[in-house]
Amino acid sequence: MITHTTPPQGARHEGAWADDAHPLTLPGARSRAVLERARNLLPDALTISAPVVIHHGEGAMVYDVDGHAFIDLGGGVGCLAVGHAHPRVVRAIAEQAVRFIHTDFTVVPYEEYVQLAERLVRTIPGTTPRKVALFNSGAEAVENAVKIARAYTGRPAIIAFDGAFHGRTYMAMTLTSKIDPYKRNFGPFVPDVYRVPFPYQYRSHLPTPEETMAYCLGRLEDAFVTTVQPDRVAAVIVEPVQGEGGFVVPPLGFLAQVQRLCARHQILLIVDEIQTGYGRTGKMWAIEHMSVEPDLLLAGKSIASGLPLAAVVGRREVMDGVADSGIGGTYVGNPVACAAALAVLDVIQTEGLVACAQVIGNRIAEACLPLQAASPLVGDVRGLGAMMAVELVTDRARKTPAPTQTRNVIRRAAEHGVLLLKAGIYGNVIRILVPLVITDTQLDHALAILRSAILAEPQGSA
Repeated sequence: MITHTTPPQGARHEGAWADDAHPLTLPGARSRAVLERARNLLPDALTISAPVVIHHGEGAMVYDVDGHAFIDLGGGVGCLAVGHAHPRVVRAIAEQAVRFIHTDFTVVPYEEYVQLAERLVRTIPGTTPRKVALFNSGAEAVENAVKIARAYTGRPAIIAFDGAFHGRTYMAMTLTSKIDPYKRNFGPFVPDVYRVPFPYQYRSHLPTPEETMAYCLGRLEDAFVTTVQPDRVAAVIVEPVQGEGGFVVPPLGFLAQVQRLCARHQILLIVDEIQTGYGRTGKMWAIEHMSVEPDLLLAGKSIASGLPLAAVVGRREVMDGVADSGIGGTYVGNPVACAAALAVLDVIQTEGLVACAQVIGNRIAEACLPLQAASPLVGDVRGLGAMMAVELVTDRARKTPAPTQTRNVIRRAAEHGVLLLKAGIYGNVIRILVPLVITDTQLDHALAILRSAILAEPQGSA
């Protein structure tokens, strides 16, 4: 297991962390020039989170074209569990690219696809026989999981949850529960999709997690009476911890209760582990905290360290319920991404990164929980393993979202050398998706900057 005690490695070109006395002026001159070129050519909808143009990355560090160094707590939106440019992953990519880059597996098969399927199946808890289909992105995995569920059950309807994020393609976007920026002016959406509440305790009208869970389960049962007949529902799709929704952690018994309701009506359970998987929550898969074996599990993001790859892992009979050539695609499971994915699994296993995630999560919680006492702006600190978030509000009593202050904190942190992302249905949650290879020195420095950035923001009311 990594001890996380070594200091950050030196940059390949000049770069240093900013400090409180010397914040960075962002963007730097070279980054500004690139961003100006982008502004003239790319649509305005491609909003830039941090005005930093990367030159190279190493582990949990990003170095920009101006020579500035940043600790990356966004991790490529959760794609970089093993960090930037891990040598084993880079080597696997290069070796595969020399051999061949593309065939389309269904035209000329290659062993890397099969090897990855074998290893993925072995990581899933339980003894149920499973099969694997690979795709290009998390959204594609969602789309194909819905196709598989509908084909197997012969039913059309899908149930999703308030606050969910499942992607940007049309079925995935329909399942997603956030208008801005994902759905505005993009309708009509896919029919036969229904939505029920998710147990978001911080914003619940009920006092305890148990009562909130019971309420949400009751609303799911009610939906079978008031909204959609259960024998027309193919699947319920759920994130074990909501990602874009704000890192909302349900009571750990919630998914098991959902699965019991599904089983009663022969409805499939699809668990979207695209963001929660690959060690992020302190287990290889978040379902390991929750004692469920889903019919279909979706993987992506960190699966190939940022290369386009995703997977649907499902019960054998469910996966085989699709007609000949009913799923697939030209680039799905491409060999270079498969080689990277095999190397990622090697790194996770040999470097003990799943255990590291729990240690990292504890350190983040220890640093962030005191902020609730130090700043009225901090409404909630929550997470599971290394999947941690801080929700900001302008009024604690009313829990009024603070999206402007959230943007300010993220900007101020970047000026001091720490890259962060926002999340939440109101855009007021700071989410931490740190590479699991981060060192203690890097993590402690980044958390100190986050604390300073929050405390520097004009505070809300307690």
